[in-house]
Amino acid sequence: MKKLTTLALAVTGALLAGGAQSAPKGEVLVLLSSEHQLPLQNGEHYATGYYLNEFGVPADQLLKAGYRLVLVTPKGNAPRVDPRSVDPQYFAGDATEMRRIEKVVQGLPDIDDTLSVKEVLAGDLDRYAGLFIPGGHAPLIDLANNPDVGTLLRHFHQAGKPTAAICHGPIALLSAQQDPVGYQAALARGEPAAAKDWVYQGYKMTIFSDPEEQVFERSLNDQRLLFYPANAMAMAGGDMGYAKPWQPNVVVDRELITGQNPFSDKALAKALLKKLGERAKLTAEAN
Repeated sequence: MKKLTTLALAVTGALLAGGAQSAPKGEVLVLLSSEHQLPLQNGEHYATGYYLNEFGVPADQLLKAGYRLVLVTPKGNAPRVDPRSVDPQYFAGDATEMRRIEKVVQGLPDIDDTLSVKEVLAGDLDRYAGLFIPGGHAPLIDLANNPDVGTLLRHFHQAGKPTAAICHGPIALLSAQQDPVGYQAALARGEPAAAKDWVYQGYKMTIFSDPEEQVFERSLNDQRLLFYPANAMAMAGGDMGYAKPWQPNVVVDRELITGQNPFSDKALAKALLKKLGERAKLTAEAN
């Protein structure tokens, strides 16, 4: 207890020294993949992780707005950045801005030692104002077929709390069904798959489109993904909508906010902040 008290005093002192003027608006849970090796159809693997801008740009906006970020992965380990995403093209060609966002991500307190999903589920989920799921191909590995992730998603869904996911991040939504493991296994075998009791059935949403995925696949030297995310979401019952390839596109339906591709990062951050603000206002009025 003495150690915890000392730590609390130290943190408080650091905040005061840094000029913190007020307490954060609330906490936003950020769900990232634990994995970084994506299986492909020929048995080989593709080195992946989170996309720097898809994580960092919304994270930067949330921090600036006064939210505290709490990072979580299935295993409670450090997530990895996809090296291909450390590229100025995802920052309007601005290498300086890319490096700034890189420092924002590297400076997050839990970036090297996140909570595990089980630890979060064992805690107080009501403390979180919203959920954010960055993209990169890594969510295809361990977020789309994870019953614990499904439990987490169902909490935010049932509470009507803002849930935002970008690019490949929306694939995690498939975990909120009765048998996400079986559903993904059927997709990987190329068989028809039927989602059971999927909480997002009929929601309007978007994800990385087939034409965009085909462009990505051409960089894999004739290797193929186990399944296309857009098809997986449509087959489950998502009401899918897409813009032209590589154009920003964000779809909002009830508490759910989804972004199509890396270039949707700023629009998704704006939509998430708006939803968080609306939710906070309703909560305040109810109290």
